[in-house]
Amino acid sequence: MPTLFIPGTKNKANYSDANFQLLGKIIELITNKSYDTNCDELIIKPINLSHTYLYKDATDKTPKTLYYKENELDIPKAMTSFGADGGIVSTSADMLVFIQAFFTGLLFPKEYIDDLQEWNNIFFPMQSGIGIHLFKLPWIFNPTGAMPYFIGHSGLSGALAYYSPKENIFIVGTVNQVASPDISFRTMIKLAQIVMRK
Repeated sequence: MPTLFIPGTKNKANYSDANFQLLGKIIELITNKSYDTNCDELIIKPINLSHTYLYKDATDKTPKTLYYKENELDIPKAMTSFGADGGIVSTSADMLVFIQAFFTGLLFPKEYIDDLQEWNNIFFPMQSGIGIHLFKLPWIFNPTGAMPYFIGHSGLSGALAYYSPKENIFIVGTVNQVASPDISFRTMIKLAQIVMRK
């Protein structure tokens, strides 16, 4: 496969799940433990995520169904293959605990967050850092600057977990919609507007 650009090229980024898969394998090699054991020991148990786990059993019917428009997606074998690139099952409550722990220094030193924020264009209006994204509405949609920027991550399923450093707002959730994951961002904007009015 030909390279898209030289690694480290300024203002260039390409999102690839393969990078997360590779990172998961590196974690396993360094620790000599499975990826899910590392998740349990380093994240899930330390911050008491009681409804979060790596999806490994294709017969597990606990997670809510994903949809493509109105059609249910029954893809348990695909779900078991995701691992480090999106195989975590969680609830909104646990996601909130995780994103707060991530950005407030409970999982690693808080100053590391600055190192993750090397923004490059990825897909409008998102920018990608190191493992996190920047969601910032362009001026044309936010001329007064009233809507703050958010940092965090989102998934193809419409799941997202974002934090606004300016307003100290954490927003998490999912729409379970593969066809239109942008619905989750529109919902995030509406929720942020409601919170900021209070």
